[in-house]
Amino acid sequence: MRISRRRRRRLPDKPVQIRYRVNTNITVPEVRLVDENDENVGVVSTTEALTRARSMGLDLVEVSPKANPPVAKILDYSKLKYQESKESRKQKSKKVEIKGVRLTFRMGTHDREMRMKQAQKFLQAGDKVKIELNLRGRERQHRDLARQHINEFVTALNKLLPTKIEQPLVHQGSKLLIQVAKGQDKSQDKEQDKKPEVKVKEAKK
Repeated sequence: MRISRRRRRRLPDKPVQIRYRVNTNITVPEVRLVDENDENVGVVSTTEALTRARSMGLDLVEVSPKANPPVAKILDYSKLKYQESKESRKQKSKKVEIKGVRLTFRMGTHDREMRMKQAQKFLQAGDKVKIELNLRGRERQHRDLARQHINEFVTALNKLLPTKIEQPLVHQGSKLLIQVAKGQDKSQDKEQDKKPEVKVKEAKK
């Protein structure tokens, strides 16, 4: 008895998208030419534009194919690809990190200002900030005062830089933690004068 096996149908390969048409790949009869100095030359034949680009050791790149006629620019295509690749790598490498700022129950004004500047720097860089206050010994009996310290720190930070609370204030053993991120710009925030609401959530034991 012969067992028939169904052959899997091979899906066609996805067409490769061409970002730019370059040199002889530009098939339109004429283009609106922008020269190597970003000057608008006007509408010329594609052959003339290509000849002009080659005479300078450069490339003719179609930068706006949907225009009528398409816009082509004289430039170094290898440099263009390098710059775009560099920008792409830069965007991919930028990841949001969670930075830590530690407060103490009896922190002085100078140390508090230093922590404030540190948190501001992290937020301006696009990172999130986890603010931590560790209670020791008898300090654990004054959790209400510790919460007040964190509230005041977050409120003061919000005045320097618009801040939003991503994770509410929580108790974890002897620690109090809260996580903030950069918020909306003050010029666009109608409630910029309001203090950020800090809610306390007890961690499950």
